[in-house]
Amino acid sequence: IFGAEAQSAERGVYRSTDGGKTWQRVLHTSPKAGAVHIALDPSNPRILYAAMWQAYRSPYSMSSGGPESGLWRSTAGGDTWTNISDRPGLPKGIVGKIGVSISPANPKRVWALIESPSGGLFRSADGGDAWQRTSDDRNLRQRAWYYTHVHADPQNPDVVYVLNVNFMKSVDGGKTFQTIRVGHGDTHDLWIDPTAPQRMIMADAGGAEVSVNG
Repeated sequence: IFGAEAQSAERGVYRSTDGGKTWQRVLHTSPKAGAVHIALDPSNPRILYAAMWQAYRSPYSMSSGGPESGLWRSTAGGDTWTNISDRPGLPKGIVGKIGVSISPANPKRVWALIESPSGGLFRSADGGDAWQRTSDDRNLRQRAWYYTHVHADPQNPDVVYVLNVNFMKSVDGGKTFQTIRVGHGDTHDLWIDPTAPQRMIMADAGGAEVSVNG
């Protein structure tokens, strides 16, 4: 995945079929938009979601969002893609950075954390065809260009985590969130053991933190 710092004709989603020796670009939307998040359906690797992000940063400014930002889906292993940004329930107009995650417990349940004036956390129950906003909590999407990470629990479809300044967890399908106290703020990445979800490794601005009790 190429970054989102400058315009480039090489931006997009790339795929390797030989263990990383060679690569082929399978999705390109604009030299202004890079791929910022990819989610693969754990039950069907031919289903993928890609978030494209139009962004620009200079030493004195930051622009996040534009008409080239959006959410794309492939049901063909990346051979072909469909822009699903206009599906019912998703924000209208300009969007910025998008985080996307598929629930391994129910792959039809897809989460999207979207930067937009009418953004927030969105949930699909049918693999991305229709959506509903479950939360517009600003704590989930502050400094969106810097965070915007959502992670589905591997065994419980109603449990979802959002990483931002704080580390937040929902157990009711994304409607309400509790803040989990961690050793350092600015949370950026999360690995959840697929066989024992109480075991987690979270990366933040202070390093790595391990939990064995969820």
